[in-house]
Amino acid sequence: MYKKAAFAFTVVSSLFLSASAQTTYLQLNQEDYHLLDRLETRSGALSDDLFLTVKPVARKSAVSFLQEQRKDARITELSGVDRYDIAHAISVSGEWALEENGAIDSKKPILKTFYKKQPDFIYVNTDNFFLSVNPIITAQGMYEKDAPDSKLFSSSRGAEMRGLIAKKVGFYTMFTDNQEQMPSYGANWVDSFGAVPNVDFFTRHGNTFDYLRATGYIDFAAIKDHINVTFGYDRHFLGDGMTSLFLSDFSAGAAFLRLNTKIWKLNYQNLYMELTPQFVRGSDRLLPHKYATMHHLSANITRWLNVGLFEGVIFDRRDRYEFSYLIPLILYRQTERSLGSPDNVVLGFNFKALAARHLQFYGQLLLDEFTSKELFAGTGYWANKFGIQLGGKYFDAFTVKNLDLQGELNIVRPYTYTHYDSTANYTHYNQPLANPLGAGFAQLIGDIKYQPFNKLYIDVKGMYYQQGVDTADMNFGSNIFKDYDTRAMSYGVKLINGEKVQCASLGVNFAYELKENLFIDLGGSYRKYAYVDGKYPSQNSTLLYLGFRLNFARRDYNFY
Repeated sequence: MYKKAAFAFTVVSSLFLSASAQTTYLQLNQEDYHLLDRLETRSGALSDDLFLTVKPVARKSAVSFLQEQRKDARITELSGVDRYDIAHAISVSGEWALEENGAIDSKKPILKTFYKKQPDFIYVNTDNFFLSVNPIITAQGMYEKDAPDSKLFSSSRGAEMRGLIAKKVGFYTMFTDNQEQMPSYGANWVDSFGAVPNVDFFTRHGNTFDYLRATGYIDFAAIKDHINVTFGYDRHFLGDGMTSLFLSDFSAGAAFLRLNTKIWKLNYQNLYMELTPQFVRGSDRLLPHKYATMHHLSANITRWLNVGLFEGVIFDRRDRYEFSYLIPLILYRQTERSLGSPDNVVLGFNFKALAARHLQFYGQLLLDEFTSKELFAGTGYWANKFGIQLGGKYFDAFTVKNLDLQGELNIVRPYTYTHYDSTANYTHYNQPLANPLGAGFAQLIGDIKYQPFNKLYIDVKGMYYQQGVDTADMNFGSNIFKDYDTRAMSYGVKLINGEKVQCASLGVNFAYELKENLFIDLGGSYRKYAYVDGKYPSQNSTLLYLGFRLNFARRDYNFY
């Protein structure tokens, strides 16, 4: 045993010491992701280095792609706003520019030390060391009409740091202290599930949620330009839509080990995660762990078509890793069956297609469990568990520069993501790992993004869904935290199973960039949630807000 451990340590150490071409990654929900997606479609060809379906994306790949797009700006008829956005995005990740010092110089550094570069509070770049340090500060005031607590306030304070050591190791860390008051429907979700979206441990004082958020990782290249190894604590996203049926960034961060392999027109990712099974909040105690292994193969089979294969498994063992799932090239379904089928395995297929340099179509098919005989019999068999996503994007819509439209349909059958053991359901820290709605729903989402000039970003987002909910302690399949052995029926299960509810919401946000990465946000939203038969009163929310944020993504409450 000790000889094996020593050998493994020697191999890993040798890879680490010989590593080069490491990178750091764009934080999820940054504006740069929309820019990359937009430019790839406008170019008319998929990038063999970028692979935007798998997020986060390496800064090195993003900058390399942006520099190529800047060269072709006239050919692709990019607007002045696009050129500004490209320069901005390259500057933010300037250490990966061709000159390795691509961040834009500040005209007036503070004390000749701070903000020598526009994006960075502290910036150090030498032959063997790069360091960027930035403060994180947010404050937002909200007013919710007719709510018990109508005046709400949220704020965050912290810092982020990223760097490169001897061009062999990349690292990133972020820490914030947060106090958050949510709209009434968001607070109700927290009460129902015992979790704050995107957050692990939290405390509550009245209507204020207090929590820390920390992420971090180290990254090195096991094989230069081909295999990167990343170890850390963070969130991930697999897909091209606003939500994902495979893995979304809705839940809290988790400890992970990621192996990402790029070769030819292929990208293959192995993701190993330590998760927290559902629990009832109470006194402080050591929480148990469960584990997940996922892999995703993405292939650009033509210049305009990408297809992907996904497989994931949640282990039905607490505090014990199943080493059979460490094998990077294997079908987990076969492994699970060889172990006696104790675990929750899901399969998935996805695609992305570009058309006419303005259109993008995408989709996902998730298979949790199904019986073809029962599926085609049309009996509504409960174990036909699957989800479908179809979406489209229209960039520079109707010949209006920088007007981008997106529409998305998500359908997930009841009992999908569930398991007979609550440990192995598709969740982490009392939050779904995929779509926030769980299962048993049909959802339509629309998004309009418009950037009329360089520093103004307008975003209008609407959502409508129908879902079946549980009544009288009956499990109709929408709550993925419930064991499927407690189901209300085995046949006659419809897509909207149980008491039908519908929800419609519309939100608009105006974001203006005062200085590099310092945004002022102004906006509002309306949400109506109602039982279709009028059995209970509808729940309406009208929200207005104003705030600012520095080096941080805006908190979006339009999640369910």
